[in-house]
Amino acid sequence: MRFHCGPLIVLSLLWMTSCASAEGVERHLLYVATPGIRAEAQRGGAGILVFDIDRDHQFVRRIVVPALGDFKHPQAVKGICASAATGRLYVSTPKNLTCIDLTNDRILWEKTYDSGCDRMSISPDGKVIYEPTFEKDDWHVIDAADGREIAKISPKSGAHNTVYGPDGKRCYLAGLRSPLLTVADTATHTAEKTVGPFGSAIRPFTVNGRSTLCYVCVNGLLGFEIGDLTTGKKLYRVEVKDFSMGAVARHGCPSHGVGLTPDEKEVWVTDGHNSRMHIFDNTVMPPKQMASIPLRDQPGWITFSIEGRFAYPSTGEVIDTKTRTVLRGLTDETGAAVHSEKLLEIDFVGDKASRAGDQFGVGRMTGGDSLKREEKN
Repeated sequence: MRFHCGPLIVLSLLWMTSCASAEGVERHLLYVATPGIRAEAQRGGAGILVFDIDRDHQFVRRIVVPALGDFKHPQAVKGICASAATGRLYVSTPKNLTCIDLTNDRILWEKTYDSGCDRMSISPDGKVIYEPTFEKDDWHVIDAADGREIAKISPKSGAHNTVYGPDGKRCYLAGLRSPLLTVADTATHTAEKTVGPFGSAIRPFTVNGRSTLCYVCVNGLLGFEIGDLTTGKKLYRVEVKDFSMGAVARHGCPSHGVGLTPDEKEVWVTDGHNSRMHIFDNTVMPPKQMASIPLRDQPGWITFSIEGRFAYPSTGEVIDTKTRTVLRGLTDETGAAVHSEKLLEIDFVGDKASRAGDQFGVGRMTGGDSLKREEKN
């Protein structure tokens, strides 16, 4: 049995199962946008797949989004973000940005922007999105309510990756053509300063909860570099030891993905050539390499559940962060392995979103513990 919701087709029985919960009990769901990597077309179809974190990450339903294409003609997903405050989910392709109501999966609007779209980030209050053009000069500053552009920032860096700071005061902009991280003042929507230069052009990156440190992947490095967001200086270059660099299937750089566990005690960085995830102790500076986890394919991203219990590499494994063991691999309704770089946790009480994570592995320590660790080091 299926029901139709505007342009969306949702499996109704699974939808009702996902919504059925005791009053006041928070449900934890993983939203995975596909195709999230180039090879996804061979592994499954386009859409947003929802998994029940509380039930061993079982597949719940597929949200069909026309802009993402279909099984035969999928469009690449460039970014995903959500706001519990407004109850909205957003996905981007190289051409457009789509807004979805989290209460009922209805598409609220879809916008196309000049010079395309890439990996965006949303403000903590859910009101503003910083949307990079598709490796061009600009970032569009967008009203998240209706998709209207309200400003434009032009670092001319090859706009690509974007991270909103947890306090909402700054947004961090990285381009494929620059070793400098641009810091934007979100009150004025202007470029305030830069951080770096780093060792090469910046690829994926993340920031800590207090917005004082950034952890960046760069071209030509198996590992990551750390920058001081306050002084603008590069602090450390951290290389993965005992593993060689080599050819990678996607993205062209050895490490394309870095994230902080929510408690900021660990840094996880991807290793495409060796199909591994490397873990570093972040309670010391520079972080110290501790462990490596083999994966089923070459990873190009890493993020975490809101509380930090699970790690999600783009290769689709669900990893227990405490034991560092792979619990399972995500599969869709056809049994196909799910691979995606665009995924995040969204929690619900009833049919209302209560919390939303992010795809970037941003640190969540905003108080004294983080401060003490930085002062100690």
